[in-house]
Amino acid sequence: MRGMQEIIRAPLITEKGSFLLEKANQVIFRVQPDANKIEVKRAVEVFFNVTVVKVRMVRYLGKIRRVGKNVGRKPSWKKAYITLKEGDKIDFFGAA
Repeated sequence: MRGMQEIIRAPLITEKGSFLLEKANQVIFRVQPDANKIEVKRAVEVFFNVTVVKVRMVRYLGKIRRVGKNVGRKPSWKKAYITLKEGDKIDFFGAA
């Protein structure tokens, strides 16, 4: 069993993420590619002291990149949409 700090990699701060936070009380995180919904839910609840209602996950295939004649692939990654309970909030910017 891996530690919970390894499951969540980083929050994804984008225009879409800001819109979802305001309108649907959802937060987006980049997570470990082999993490499942239960692990992600538990990690978010422990780290941010919030109640998670729903977790949706999306898997992205790494893009093919080439430098000269060398061809490679960027790593695949996974994104998690976390729906928080009404009234709970995660503040990444420390707004006053």
